[in-house]
Amino acid sequence: MTWTEQQVFFIDFEGSVSSGVLEYGVVTLLGGKVTAAATRLCGPTGRIRPEDTEIHRLREDTLARLEPFSADWELFARYRENGPLCAHHAGAENSLIRSTWPYPRNSPDFARPGSRAIDWGPWIDTARIYAQLYAKLESTRLESLVAASRLQGELDRLAARYCPVARRFYHAALYDALAGALLLASLARQPQLASLTVTQLLALSTLDPEKRDSILQRELF
Repeated sequence: MTWTEQQVFFIDFEGSVSSGVLEYGVVTLLGGKVTAAATRLCGPTGRIRPEDTEIHRLREDTLARLEPFSADWELFARYRENGPLCAHHAGAENSLIRSTWPYPRNSPDFARPGSRAIDWGPWIDTARIYAQLYAKLESTRLESLVAASRLQGELDRLAARYCPVARRFYHAALYDALAGALLLASLARQPQLASLTVTQLLALSTLDPEKRDSILQRELF
């Protein structure tokens, strides 16, 4: 099965381990296209630093009465059961989700078809994939890659459809999730990359050659 035949879930969080997840955006991709999106503002579980507010524009006084991210356990457990999770620089998203729920339910291991695992990963990571496929890129920052890939117009059209009016900018969770999802989806427009399996995409998502070889060997044997 190619990765485009598998539902995948592109995730972006705004927040920190100290404040908790303050906003999430999740984009569902199938067949190289966006098929669904979800987002919510969440109540903080700790202090929001002023320097963070300058970036994501989320304030404690406007979030204080909202349910915390932990209320959405069932939603994220289902995402993990139904497809691999994806992010841009996935280490941050993995740390944040694990700070709320250390483990998901027993779920398919998409790096080892037919096996199961109790782990949020391995993650598909667009920053690492682009760094390996396009070594001459000056930056793997999300907005830089969107501009270099000429996806800004498509991103803004999708944002007008899915994002709350006040959250249509970089460092808003669903906007960033849509940006990353478009970077991933754009790979499906190239026949060689569209034909990769999920396992191969996960292998491209690690910069550690030993881990990459281990993932690929599992697919071979």
